Amino acid sequence: MEDNKIVEMYWQRDEYAIVETKQKYGKLCYGIAHNILHNHEDAEECENDTYLGAWNSMPPHRPQQLSAFLGRITRRISINRFKQKTAQKRGGGETLLALDELHECIPDGSGIQQQMESEELAKIIDKFLRGLDAEERNIFLCRYWYFYSIKDICAKFGCSQSKIKMKLFRTREKLLVRLGEEGVFI
Repeated sequence: MEDNKIVEMYWQRDEYAIVETKQKYGKLCYGIAHNILHNHEDAEECENDTYLGAWNSMPPHRPQQLSAFLGRITRRISINRFKQKTAQKRGGGETLLALDELHECIPDGSGIQQQMESEELAKIIDKFLRGLDAEERNIFLCRYWYFYSIKDICAKFGCSQSKIKMKLFRTREKLLVRLGEEGVFI
């Protein structure tokens, strides 16, 4: 079923919209959640919470790209679940490592919010990502949006770990420079 028809079903409060969403985007939502949480049960719960989040968000929102909309919901729910679990027990893992790597460029918390609205920051980052070559952008997104492990990224792109790590380091450095040029922080 086409995305615009699924969105319309949400707007009409047709519960079958959730069935269609799960059928079309269930693997995507589960994959995002699992890459963050590394736990089957938690990933399934986050996937299901995504459908509830979509149900509660439409209306008033009418997403242009349903997959990105669902991905954002899943990612937010999964990161919140991850933070909740790691607050109880401090553990390592790929998610924490990826967040730490990106923290060099974009710290969490109110510092950025005080300097600029999050929508403006998102526009700057989006423009930055669009300026990268396709491979560099995809590697960056795999690591910091989908939380792939370095090993998984290597397998996906057929590169060595050192090459992937260097590409990620250089891209973070470029992002840091861009954010500085835009006056975001430092």
